[in-house]
Amino acid sequence: MEQLKNPATPTWELESIFPGGSSSEAFRSFLDRLGADLSGLNESLKQAAAPTNSEETKAYDKIIADLQSSAARLIEADSFVGCLTAQDQHDKKAVQLAAKVTSLRAAFENVMTLFQNVLRKTEDAVWEVWMERADISPISFVLSEKRHAAKEKLAPELESLAAELAVEGYHGWSQHYDTIVAKVSVPFTEANGEIKQLSVGQAANKLDDPDRSVRDAAFAKWEEAWGNVADYCADTLNRLAGFRLKLYEKRGWHDVLKEPLEINRMSRQTLDAMWQVIEESKPIFVSYLERKAKLLGLEKLNWSDVDAPLGEATGKITYDQAAREIVKQFGKFSPKLADFAAQAFNKRWIEAEDRPGKRPGGFCTSLPVSKETRIFMTFGGTVSNMATLAHELGHAYHQYLMDELPQFNQDYAMNVAETASTFAEMIVADALVQNAANEQEKISLLADKVQSGISFFMNIHARFLFETRFYDKRKQGMLDAAELCDLMEEAQREAYQGALGGYHPHFWASKLHFYITDVPFYNFPYTFGYMFSTGIYARAIREGAGFADKYDALLMDTGRMTVEELAAKHLNADLTKPDFWREAMSVVVDDVKLFLDLTK
Repeated sequence: MEQLKNPATPTWELESIFPGGSSSEAFRSFLDRLGADLSGLNESLKQAAAPTNSEETKAYDKIIADLQSSAARLIEADSFVGCLTAQDQHDKKAVQLAAKVTSLRAAFENVMTLFQNVLRKTEDAVWEVWMERADISPISFVLSEKRHAAKEKLAPELESLAAELAVEGYHGWSQHYDTIVAKVSVPFTEANGEIKQLSVGQAANKLDDPDRSVRDAAFAKWEEAWGNVADYCADTLNRLAGFRLKLYEKRGWHDVLKEPLEINRMSRQTLDAMWQVIEESKPIFVSYLERKAKLLGLEKLNWSDVDAPLGEATGKITYDQAAREIVKQFGKFSPKLADFAAQAFNKRWIEAEDRPGKRPGGFCTSLPVSKETRIFMTFGGTVSNMATLAHELGHAYHQYLMDELPQFNQDYAMNVAETASTFAEMIVADALVQNAANEQEKISLLADKVQSGISFFMNIHARFLFETRFYDKRKQGMLDAAELCDLMEEAQREAYQGALGGYHPHFWASKLHFYITDVPFYNFPYTFGYMFSTGIYARAIREGAGFADKYDALLMDTGRMTVEELAAKHLNADLTKPDFWREAMSVVVDDVKLFLDLTK
């Protein structure tokens, strides 16, 4: 098993991808070549006609290969720029490069629209023969998916026009939000009286501080800071939603969830079954929140108390300690997973340093050309930070397993992407609870583990409720910042079943996920991933060491079938019925019951 170098370094290395950062000549050449290749593909596909027999389908072999190569390079470019803008929000050259990559993405979408039109026009009999060819059958699921999508959209020339206009409009508004966030700073008074201007990433870490006075002070300034830019955020969110709704209208799509469900390869029945089980299980989570309030000496928790630690289970954790603990616990489930994590630390694929100027949040991004990944977060020394690190390494491992598959089959949806990450997080969280030094530490760590359920079942449910209602109201006109705050707080009260004494009305402004244009409804897939991985975790515990290979096989299929097919094949489960979801929920409920028992 690969050993960790001593000590783990909390800053990443990007030079091996493209030397020179945002001034990289190699990267500019890479973008120019990609642009030229996309132009060539565009011209080829403009002249292309749908194949009329098996022999004519072979003429598309090179085009399909070039499309997959272009897709991989576009992801590589997007990931590299994403790393540059995340590590330094004030890197103006990186922002310009991001605009260039957005233009290339639009060009790629145009090419794919033309290609999908060829697929759409292919007669069914020819299509069946084409998909049965030995060199095409491995990607037949994805090609069939693209063909179906083309039949649901506008004529190719109109889809191409929409994609081109989206660069300066739809995607431009998303990038404008990044500009707003870069200007937000949160003043915070340190214990010595010194006032520091924190980035939103640094301020977010203060919201989890063990000291309630620190949390309250930070949260008040946090709300105030987002309130100061709320009008700009409201304008941005309204424009994004307006563009999306108008495009849906022109396509004849009346359900705002149609696109996100199709992107996530799941049915409405599956989504409804999942939320049904969550709703019926909420009372015990309300009991947890009430008990936590009592333990903290409060009548009711406020928003800034929900994630507050109970006690001082482990004190501050260094980045190196977190790295070693993660590798150790991963190794108990799968040596292959542990080896991968050690490699990620040793090769410095992770940016975790706590410093100003960084983007808030955490992510894992794929570099399919380099066959590497990069992880971004701000490590503040908490158990929650260690959980985030394990979570992102789960994402990275998922991509690692996919590296040798055709590029089209690596395009797994967000909901199953969250499966691997949440599973990895559970491995570490479970180990911490089981190895607790005493009962108080066990209670504290168990609470931290249950917090994941609170987040996915309540926080993210609130986001889902907010976004569905926002889109419904946006059809009638724009909403101002005050209306968005009211809508957000209403969703939070409902999702938490009134269990809190204070809420976060500006959450809609502070959460990047509402402004992402690649994936609409960046919320319910997280809950799906958590629940799905919890169900898988229950199977892993039951089956023991032999399950690791089954787990890898499941992850490798995530880009080439629907979630319902995935569950049926690997778990013998029907996701459209509540049974699997109840089995998954029982794992989390057992943790809550143990917590309530230990804190009587």
